[in-house]
Amino acid sequence: MPVFSYKAIDAGGKAVMGRLDAVNLFDLEQRLARMELDLVAGAPASDMSRLFARGSVKRQDLINFCFHLEQLSSAGVPIVEGLADLRDSIENPRFREVVSGLMESIQGGQSLSQALTDYPSVFSKVFVSLVRSGEQTGKLPEVLKSLTESLKWEDELAAQTKKLAMYPAFVGGVVVIVTFFLMIYLVPQMTAFIRNMGQAIPLQTRILLAVSGFFVNYWWVIVAAPFVAWGALKIAIRTNPNVAHAVDHYKITMPLVGPILRKIIMSRFASSFAMMYSSGITVLDSIRGCEEIVGNLPLERALRRAGREIAEGKNLTAAFHDLGLFPPLVIRMLRIGENTGKLDTALLNVSYFYNREVRESIGKLQAMIEPALTVVLGAILGWVMLSVLGPVYDAISKMKF
Repeated sequence: MPVFSYKAIDAGGKAVMGRLDAVNLFDLEQRLARMELDLVAGAPASDMSRLFARGSVKRQDLINFCFHLEQLSSAGVPIVEGLADLRDSIENPRFREVVSGLMESIQGGQSLSQALTDYPSVFSKVFVSLVRSGEQTGKLPEVLKSLTESLKWEDELAAQTKKLAMYPAFVGGVVVIVTFFLMIYLVPQMTAFIRNMGQAIPLQTRILLAVSGFFVNYWWVIVAAPFVAWGALKIAIRTNPNVAHAVDHYKITMPLVGPILRKIIMSRFASSFAMMYSSGITVLDSIRGCEEIVGNLPLERALRRAGREIAEGKNLTAAFHDLGLFPPLVIRMLRIGENTGKLDTALLNVSYFYNREVRESIGKLQAMIEPALTVVLGAILGWVMLSVLGPVYDAISKMKF
């Protein structure tokens, strides 16, 4: 269905601008009328504007969306009125467009979960499944509250990950700049002096001169190589499933970072599984929904295998134990939750366990990064100084006074 940009006026005379799906201008006017808006001007949205508008909804917008609807639905306010109030307070034009579309769809007879499916780039399948379950069981406020807490946790985790990456990126950039300065400027200045000394040049000095010559003559290759390699890897991941599987497997097995990423994925899985199960979704459907959010092919296939084993009659604890993804403590927690009928509580405890492990692991890694990068920079400087000053010292020591 085409997307139209429009300018309208609400009942209070306030101008409202946005975008909305419509067949034509007449249909656009009718849809806006159902939203209590009077159309002033409308035109088909350009492809370029739609391209820039797509996918621009931030996690903070979704947090506000869930929190706002949870508060109003708990107070008994109809969904359409809650969305109308939310739309008037949204600053993000793309999300205002989405909320307007939700209002129009609901007024047209759809449920909230059905309306959410029209925006797959904004609301994930798990998000829609949870809302649908909340509507069917009458626990929509509880589901929205769980979604709010989950999105807040993801936002906090993203902030921690960004904080973890900022320092290494800064220090790594300094190391790269210093290395380029030494190899392209300082070492060439000393090359002629070292060669004119008329004595045998040590091996480490010859290696340094060769590396410096490569930097001077092929600096553009060194600069372009990481970008070319990254682009080639992205293309290979999209076109070859085996490469995608190998890369995802390396992500969760690489030294230092791999275990942390694995814990983050498993924490997200446990939290989402708990939300879906407590909302009334069956174990099998919950596992199928979680397959889409782990974002890692080996773990996704492992969960799919667990789902098949559970469907064949194996209990949840045994199926997860056979995967080898969870430590014994987590398996015991799952067994207790399954035996007591409080599986959602057990899964939340698993999520708490992994959240604590992630925070501790990130703290330890941050403490290790600073001295490690300092050692790397010191090693480069030491190698250059030894290779440059070594021949000079040897020449001076052989001089007779």
